[in-house]
Amino acid sequence: MMPPKRKLSSRIPANAASAVAYTDRAGDAPNKRSKLSKPAAKAFTKPEHPTKDGDEGDAIVTQGRGGVEQQDEDAANFDHSRPEEKTGIVDRRFYPAEMSNERCAMYNANEIPRPMGILNATLERTKDAREEIQNGEGGQAVIHWFKRDLRIRDNTGLSKASELAKKKGVGVIGVWIMSPQDWEAHLVSPAKCDFELRSVKLLQEELAELNIPLYTETITPRKDVPKRLLNLAKKWGVKNIFCNLEYEPDELRREERLVRLGTEDGINFEPCHDDCVVPPGSLKTGAGRQFAVYSPWYRAWVAHLHAHPHLLNERPMPEQNPSGFRDNFKTLFDREIPPAPETKALGPEQKERFYHLWPAGEAAAIDRISLFLTEKIGRYTATRNFPAKQSTASVSVHHAAGTLAARTSVRLARDVNSTKKLDGGIEGIKGWIGEIAWRDFYRHVLVNWPYVCMNKPFKFEYTNIEWEYNDEHFRAWTEGRTGYPIVDAAMRSLNSTAYMHNRLRMITASFLAKHLLLDWRLGEQYFITHLIDGDFASNNGGWGFSSSTGVDPQPYFRVFNPWLQSEKFDAEGEFIRKWVPELSEIKGEGIHNPYDKGGEAEKIAKREGYPRVIVEHKFARDRCLKRYKAGIGRESA
Repeated sequence: MMPPKRKLSSRIPANAASAVAYTDRAGDAPNKRSKLSKPAAKAFTKPEHPTKDGDEGDAIVTQGRGGVEQQDEDAANFDHSRPEEKTGIVDRRFYPAEMSNERCAMYNANEIPRPMGILNATLERTKDAREEIQNGEGGQAVIHWFKRDLRIRDNTGLSKASELAKKKGVGVIGVWIMSPQDWEAHLVSPAKCDFELRSVKLLQEELAELNIPLYTETITPRKDVPKRLLNLAKKWGVKNIFCNLEYEPDELRREERLVRLGTEDGINFEPCHDDCVVPPGSLKTGAGRQFAVYSPWYRAWVAHLHAHPHLLNERPMPEQNPSGFRDNFKTLFDREIPPAPETKALGPEQKERFYHLWPAGEAAAIDRISLFLTEKIGRYTATRNFPAKQSTASVSVHHAAGTLAARTSVRLARDVNSTKKLDGGIEGIKGWIGEIAWRDFYRHVLVNWPYVCMNKPFKFEYTNIEWEYNDEHFRAWTEGRTGYPIVDAAMRSLNSTAYMHNRLRMITASFLAKHLLLDWRLGEQYFITHLIDGDFASNNGGWGFSSSTGVDPQPYFRVFNPWLQSEKFDAEGEFIRKWVPELSEIKGEGIHNPYDKGGEAEKIAKREGYPRVIVEHKFARDRCLKRYKAGIGRESA
C-alpha cells in the first residue's frame, strides 16, 4: 500500500529556492522535457576555461550509463545547455533528460507511484490468478532465473523453485541471460562482468551435479528479455518462474511487466525478496515514513531481526532433479557460457591478474568469509580503517555478484559471536554486522527515493551547486596525479586491482567533490565503471555521503584534509609507498606531503617527477564552502 499523500504548499522545499533554475517547462507535471529533449552527443566536452598554457586541452571522456561513444552525426551536433548531459552524466541512449526538482518532490510527497509500489500492486491484483496457476497442472519443469544471485546455497528464489518442483514431481531449470545493453546502461565494469562470467561457469558446474541445467543466452536488446523468458517457459512447458528481486527502477519495472504478461499467458512469475537481509519497506519511522538517517534505521533493523529471527535462517538447498530429467532436456545441459561483450572485455593480462586477485564463485566466497571470521575479525574494529593492514573481509565482490548472500554473512558472524544479539558481543563482529547493514540501508533508500537512480542527488535541492567541469583535474584524479599522495595511491590501486578500501573511497570522493569541486556524479560513474564490487545503491550512497548531497551525509562544511587523513590512516606511509613508487625512498612523515615538508622529501619528489598539488587545500576548502552556500541558498547543511 502506498502511504497517504500529503499536501504541499510548494513542491520545492523553501530552503531550495535557488534550485528553481534547474526545473523544467513541465512545472508540476510529469517530466515533459524527457520527451522533448533530443539525445545528446556522448561525453565529449571542451574545458570551460583555458589551460594554463592557453590551449583548450583534451576533452573529458566519461562513461555515462551506457559507456560507449556512439551516436549519429545529427545527434553529435545537438548541443544541450546542461553540462550534465554534455559530459555524459545523463546517457540519453537509455534514459530521459535529467529529472526536474518538482518531480523529485512529487516522489517525496507520494504523488508519483514508486516502481516497488507498482510491482506490489500488480502482485496483489494478480494474486488469485497466479495462485491458481501455481496450484494447477505442474507443467514439465520450474524455472529459476539467476541474476545477481549466482549461488545454490541460501538462495530464496532457487529454494522455492526446487520446493515447488519437488511437490509437482518435476525438475528445475536454471536460466541466466546476458544482456549487453543492461551492462552498458548500468555501467557495469569490465572487471565485474568478467567476475560474473567466471562465477556463472562455476555455478553451471555445481548445478549439473544436481542434475539441474543452467541455460544461458545472450539477448542484446534489453527490452526483449521479458518476452524471451516467457517464450522459453512456453517452449519447455513451464508454468512457474521464480527469481530474486533487484531493487533498481529498471529491474522493478521489468519484473512488474513479467508478472502482468506472465499472468496473461498462464505463467506464474514469482519475484522473491533475497538481496536484502530485511526487505525494503519493512522499517518505518514513528510517522510511518522511510528512515533517511542510518543510526535510527540501524536500531530498527536490529530490532526487526531480533523480533523476526527467521529472516536469517538459511534457505534449503535445491534438491537433485528427478532421474530422467536430463534425457528430457538434454540440450539445455550443453549451453556454453558466452564471452564478454567487446565493450566489456578485459585484456589477457587483466584477466589473469583478476583471476588470481578475485577468485570467483560460491566456494571462493565461503572460503574468504570463513578466513575473515576465524583469523581477522578480532582485530577488525581497531584496524578496519587502515588500508595497509588488509584486515577487512573483502567479500563485497561476492555480495555484489550474489555468490554470497548478505544474510549468510550476518548469520555466520552472529554464530561465532558471544551472543545472538546482533548489536552486542565481540566488538569486531558487532561492527562488521553494522557495515553489512549499510548495504541494506542504501537499498531501502533506493526503493523509497528512486530518483537517486536517475542522476539526481537525494538532496535534490543541491542540484544548483555550481560544479567545475575541468578535464585536466578529472584526468589527474583518475590517474592518481593530484599531488596528494594518499589520493593518488588510492586511485592507482583502484586502476590496478578494480578495488578500493572503504576509507580511501571516502577520501578520494571527498577530494573530487570538495577540493576539485567536480560534479560528484563524474566520480560516481568512474567508480562504478572500474570497481569489481560495483553496486549502484552502495556506490551512490557513498558518493552522496562524501559530497554531502546524499542521504545521511557528512555536513557540507566538513571537508576532509587529505594530509591529515593520510597521517591518521597510513601513518607509516606503507600504502603510499606501495602505490606511489616515486615517493618510496622518502623516510618518515614527509611522504604525506613532500613538497611542504621540503628538504630530502621534496628533492626526491621533484627528482622522480611526482606532481605538485593541483589545488591548494585552503583555497579548495574556501571555494567549496562558498559554492555550496550559494547553491543551496542557506548557511547550514
